[in-house]
Amino acid sequence: MKKNKIYIPLLLLSLAGSSCTNSLLNMTPDSSLTTTNFYKTANDMDQAVIGIYSSMQDRKPKDYILMEMPGDNLYMGTAMPGVNDLDYLTVNAENTAVADFWEKSYYGIGRANAVLENIDRPTDYPGGKKEQFTGEAKFMRALFYFDLVRLYGGVPLVTKTPSISEAKNMPRESADKIYDMIISDLKEAIDLLPAPATAIRGRASKGAATGLLGKVYIYRKDWANAKTYLEKTIRDFNYQLEPNFATLWSLATEDNKEIILAIKYTDGSNGHSLGIDFAPIGGLAGIVGSGNQYAFPSWSLNKKYVAGDTRKASTISDYVVKATSPNDPPAWGPYVKKYATKFTGSTSGQDLPVLRLADVVLLYAEALYNTGDKGNALLQLNAIRERAFGDASHDYTAADIASADSFLDLLLQERQLELAYENERWTDLVRTGKFMTVMTSEERDYNPATSTATKVTLSPKATMAVFPIPQRQIDQYTPGVLKQNEGY
Repeated sequence: MKKNKIYIPLLLLSLAGSSCTNSLLNMTPDSSLTTTNFYKTANDMDQAVIGIYSSMQDRKPKDYILMEMPGDNLYMGTAMPGVNDLDYLTVNAENTAVADFWEKSYYGIGRANAVLENIDRPTDYPGGKKEQFTGEAKFMRALFYFDLVRLYGGVPLVTKTPSISEAKNMPRESADKIYDMIISDLKEAIDLLPAPATAIRGRASKGAATGLLGKVYIYRKDWANAKTYLEKTIRDFNYQLEPNFATLWSLATEDNKEIILAIKYTDGSNGHSLGIDFAPIGGLAGIVGSGNQYAFPSWSLNKKYVAGDTRKASTISDYVVKATSPNDPPAWGPYVKKYATKFTGSTSGQDLPVLRLADVVLLYAEALYNTGDKGNALLQLNAIRERAFGDASHDYTAADIASADSFLDLLLQERQLELAYENERWTDLVRTGKFMTVMTSEERDYNPATSTATKVTLSPKATMAVFPIPQRQIDQYTPGVLKQNEGY
């Protein structure tokens, strides 16, 4: 597949994704395909839609670098390009991880745009397939833009494949305009997509679009609309909380009723490396032979799991490294457990959730509280709490959420404990304005022999509410067109 050398807002001038084979798991493009000999049949369009998911499949295993590393759940282990600055909140416009996320997101948007531009060409669609493919392209475009606007603020709004000249002169739009487009795409997707019961696992459905739209409204602080769409997601689509939190992270049960949308993987060439990235250098017996140890769970998170909270066992392993000398105490070396599933190939086949019901329920609690229904907000919080502890013994009470501040603190803590390493923490801290206070310090390494943790002092700046626009993008534009975020 020929790629233009300019990183326009997106590496977009290629035939993004039209060449994927008819499998959600194949990310290999065929360089012989062009707009002239492709997009002719319904099967071609199906392959092109699958290509959009492939872009997310490619990007998602590294999302933790931007969405977890700057927060207080994770800290850097083995050095990776750009990660140190994200870990210490000193990121700049030259950061390679920030640039990679931008480019991969826009590449996915380019694939979605290519589908929408060519959707009318085939004449052999089975009943409902044209509508489904249109809905999927709009849903995925909205998802990519939602990630971009949360991390960078206003970005170039690309809804069709641009020429080179257009791409070099495309300015950023306001965050409000990006959100308007996301909302419009998701509303159309809701009308066009199949119900969850008939949708293929790993592909968008009405339930996924409804839930994501509710989440978008949370970020807009449009509490009434958030309540409407999140309530509909819970009520209308037969999603259910899994009784056992561990079920969510087992290969045997990953296709469960709590998952609203997950990106699919298989062991080997269509897998991902999260299990290796988080595993200790020496690997994990029976799971993976070696690890990269790119990042460690923080003590700031670890200490928040109280006795009886079953989520911890599936989230963090308190791995203890044996002493190398009789006079040395054993060392604490925890690892992220959620993605430590057995490999039969070189990479993991564990699916990665995009949206699951527990996330929706906690967001629904937030919408309820902010529309004045504190009693039902408490019920939603406790539904997640009771799954975690197996009973109501750790339920919150009305006194615990007597003020808006106390409710928000409990909500964010519950979201942190429930959704750790699912790429929600940093954006939760930013959208609620808490990152400036929470991230002034972080407890990282813990010494079990002395019961003390290493505390790192940090200096977050208000401007880090958004990441810098990648300098290598700015350099490809006509000078002065792509403006940098304040403070970078």
